Amino acid sequence: MAKAKAKTAASPDKEPVLLSGGNPQIAKGYGDAPVQAYIAAMPGWKSEVGRRLDQLIMQAVPNAQKAVKWNSPFYGMEGEGWFLGIHCFARYIKVAFFRGMSLKPVPPVESRSRDTRYFHIHEDDRLDEEQFVSWVKQASQLPGERM
Repeated sequence: MAKAKAKTAASPDKEPVLLSGGNPQIAKGYGDAPVQAYIAAMPGWKSEVGRRLDQLIMQAVPNAQKAVKWNSPFYGMEGEGWFLGIHCFARYIKVAFFRGMSLKPVPPVESRSRDTRYFHIHEDDRLDEEQFVSWVKQASQLPGERM
Protein backbone atom coordinates (compact mmCIF):
# COMPACT_ATOMS: atom_id res chain seq x y z
CA MET A 1 0.00 0.00 0.00
CA ALA A 2 1.32 3.49 -0.86
CA LYS A 3 2.40 5.80 1.93
CA ALA A 4 2.39 9.59 2.14
CA LYS A 5 5.52 11.52 3.02
CA ALA A 6 3.98 13.67 5.77
CA LYS A 7 3.98 12.73 9.43
CA THR A 8 0.96 12.98 11.68
CA ALA A 9 0.85 15.09 14.80
CA ALA A 10 -0.48 12.13 16.78
CA SER A 11 2.33 9.74 15.82
CA PRO A 12 5.37 11.62 14.50
CA ASP A 13 7.33 8.41 13.81
CA LYS A 14 4.79 6.95 11.37
CA GLU A 15 3.83 8.13 7.93
CA PRO A 16 0.08 8.06 7.24
CA VAL A 17 -1.23 5.31 5.01
CA LEU A 18 -3.18 6.26 1.93
CA LEU A 19 -6.46 4.37 1.81
CA SER A 20 -8.10 3.30 -1.43
CA GLY A 21 -8.54 6.27 -3.71
CA GLY A 22 -5.63 8.11 -2.09
CA ASN A 23 -7.43 9.34 1.01
CA PRO A 24 -5.01 9.77 3.96
CA GLN A 25 -5.69 7.68 7.05
CA ILE A 26 -5.42 10.20 9.89
CA ALA A 27 -6.41 9.48 13.49
CA LYS A 28 -9.58 11.15 14.73
CA GLY A 29 -8.81 14.43 16.45
CA TYR A 30 -10.09 17.92 17.11
CA GLY A 31 -8.39 21.21 16.29
CA ASP A 32 -5.98 22.42 13.64
CA ALA A 33 -3.20 19.81 14.10
CA PRO A 34 -5.04 16.75 12.76
CA VAL A 35 -6.45 18.78 9.85
CA GLN A 36 -2.96 20.01 8.96
CA ALA A 37 -1.67 16.42 9.18
CA TYR A 38 -4.41 15.34 6.76
CA ILE A 39 -3.60 18.18 4.35
CA ALA A 40 0.13 17.40 4.46
CA ALA A 41 -0.63 13.74 3.69
CA MET A 42 -2.89 14.49 0.72
CA PRO A 43 -1.10 13.01 -2.31
CA GLY A 44 0.40 15.09 -5.11
CA TRP A 45 -1.41 18.23 -6.26
CA LYS A 46 -4.18 17.66 -3.70
CA SER A 47 -2.03 18.84 -0.77
CA GLU A 48 -1.52 22.31 -2.26
CA VAL A 49 -5.23 22.59 -3.05
CA GLY A 50 -6.07 21.33 0.46
CA ARG A 51 -3.89 24.07 1.99
CA ARG A 52 -5.65 26.69 -0.14
CA LEU A 53 -9.11 25.39 0.78
CA ASP A 54 -8.19 25.47 4.48
CA GLN A 55 -6.91 29.06 4.12
CA LEU A 56 -10.04 30.20 2.32
CA ILE A 57 -12.34 28.51 4.85
CA MET A 58 -10.53 30.07 7.82
CA GLN A 59 -10.40 33.51 6.18
CA ALA A 60 -14.13 33.32 5.46
CA VAL A 61 -15.06 31.95 8.91
CA PRO A 62 -12.21 32.71 11.34
CA ASN A 63 -13.98 31.10 14.31
CA ALA A 64 -14.68 27.79 12.52
CA GLN A 65 -13.88 24.64 14.50
CA LYS A 66 -11.87 21.86 12.86
CA ALA A 67 -11.64 18.10 13.28
CA VAL A 68 -10.67 14.94 11.45
CA LYS A 69 -13.32 12.25 11.65
CA TRP A 70 -13.68 9.18 9.43
CA ASN A 71 -10.38 10.13 7.71
CA SER A 72 -11.77 13.46 6.51
CA PRO A 73 -11.40 17.05 7.72
CA PHE A 74 -14.58 18.71 8.96
CA TYR A 75 -15.30 22.39 9.60
CA GLY A 76 -18.10 23.61 11.82
CA MET A 77 -19.36 26.15 14.29
CA GLU A 78 -19.16 25.49 18.00
CA GLY A 79 -22.48 24.14 19.21
CA GLU A 80 -23.93 24.19 15.68
CA GLY A 81 -22.42 21.09 14.06
CA TRP A 82 -20.36 20.61 10.91
CA PHE A 83 -21.09 22.60 7.77
CA LEU A 84 -18.39 21.25 5.43
CA GLY A 85 -16.19 18.19 4.91
CA ILE A 86 -13.31 17.36 2.56
CA HIS A 87 -12.35 13.94 1.18
CA CYS A 88 -9.70 12.76 -1.30
CA PHE A 89 -10.51 10.46 -4.19
CA ALA A 90 -8.12 9.14 -6.82
CA ARG A 91 -8.89 11.85 -9.37
CA TYR A 92 -10.44 14.68 -7.37
CA ILE A 93 -11.10 16.32 -4.02
CA LYS A 94 -14.72 16.25 -2.85
CA VAL A 95 -16.00 19.16 -0.77
CA ALA A 96 -19.29 18.31 0.93
CA PHE A 97 -21.64 21.09 1.98
CA PHE A 98 -23.98 19.36 4.41
CA ARG A 99 -26.78 21.92 3.88
CA GLY A 100 -25.83 22.50 0.25
CA MET A 101 -29.41 22.60 -1.05
CA SER A 102 -29.83 25.85 0.91
CA LEU A 103 -26.83 27.55 -0.75
CA LYS A 104 -27.13 30.02 -3.62
CA PRO A 105 -26.28 28.87 -6.18
CA VAL A 106 -26.61 25.23 -5.19
CA PRO A 107 -23.23 23.40 -5.53
CA PRO A 108 -23.24 21.30 -8.72
CA VAL A 109 -22.93 17.67 -7.61
CA GLU A 110 -25.90 15.77 -6.16
CA SER A 111 -25.79 13.51 -3.12
CA ARG A 112 -27.92 10.64 -1.90
CA SER A 113 -28.60 12.84 1.12
CA ARG A 114 -31.47 15.23 0.47
CA ASP A 115 -29.66 18.31 1.86
CA THR A 116 -26.00 17.61 0.98
CA ARG A 117 -24.38 18.89 -2.20
CA TYR A 118 -20.83 18.36 -3.40
CA PHE A 119 -18.23 20.39 -5.20
CA HIS A 120 -15.47 18.39 -6.93
CA ILE A 121 -12.01 19.78 -7.67
CA HIS A 122 -9.89 18.03 -10.31
CA GLU A 123 -6.18 18.58 -10.92
CA ASP A 124 -6.53 20.95 -13.87
CA ASP A 125 -9.54 22.86 -12.51
CA ARG A 126 -9.32 26.55 -11.78
CA LEU A 127 -10.92 27.09 -8.37
CA ASP A 128 -13.45 29.92 -8.37
CA GLU A 129 -12.35 31.23 -4.98
CA GLU A 130 -15.04 33.90 -4.84
CA GLN A 131 -17.81 31.32 -5.31
CA PHE A 132 -16.18 28.88 -2.89
CA VAL A 133 -15.88 31.56 -0.17
CA SER A 134 -19.50 32.55 -0.74
CA TRP A 135 -20.61 28.94 -0.23
CA VAL A 136 -18.45 28.62 2.91
CA LYS A 137 -19.88 31.81 4.44
CA GLN A 138 -23.44 30.78 3.64
CA ALA A 139 -22.92 27.22 4.93
CA SER A 140 -21.40 28.44 8.20
CA GLN A 141 -24.59 30.37 8.98
CA LEU A 142 -26.85 27.32 8.62
CA PRO A 143 -27.45 24.61 11.21
CA GLY A 144 -24.71 22.01 10.80
CA GLU A 145 -24.62 18.21 10.82
CA ARG A 146 -24.25 16.52 14.17
CA MET A 147 -21.76 13.70 13.66
